[in-house]
Amino acid sequence: MKYVTSSIAALAMTAGVAFAAAHATPMVEASDQDVSNGVVSADKVVAGENGWLVVHRTDADMKPGPVVGYAPLRAGENMDVAAILQEEVASGDMLMLMVHSEAGGTQTGVFEYTLGATEDGPIKPEGNLVMKVVTAE
Repeated sequence: MKYVTSSIAALAMTAGVAFAAAHATPMVEASDQDVSNGVVSADKVVAGENGWLVVHRTDADMKPGPVVGYAPLRAGENMDVAAILQEEVASGDMLMLMVHSEAGGTQTGVFEYTLGATEDGPIKPEGNLVMKVVTAE
C-alpha cells in the first residue's frame, strides 16, 4: 500500500508542475548585452507551452522586424536561454526577444516562422506580445 500511496503522490506532484507550467505568466527577462560572441541571451523566459525565444531586429518604433536568431523553450521557466545570431548585430542595434509558440507549424521542433506568418508565431496573451527589447553593446 505504501508503494501505491507514494506513486499517487508522485503523479499528483507531476500533474501539479505541468498545471503550473501551463498557467505561468509568460515573460522575458533580459538586459542590454555584448553580442560580439554571436549570441544573445535572456536571463529568464517563462512560456505556457513548448515554443521558441525568437530574436527580431527592431528600432525606436518597437515593431518586430526580421528574425536574426531563435532558441527552443520548454513549457514553464527557462533560465539563461541563449540564441545564436544568424547575422551580424552591431553595437547599438536593438533586438526584440519574443516568445513564440510551437503551434501552427507542420513539424514539431523545427522553427518555421517567417515575418507575418502564422506558423510558430508569437503568443499574444490578452492581445499583447510577450517580449523584451535589449540593445547590443
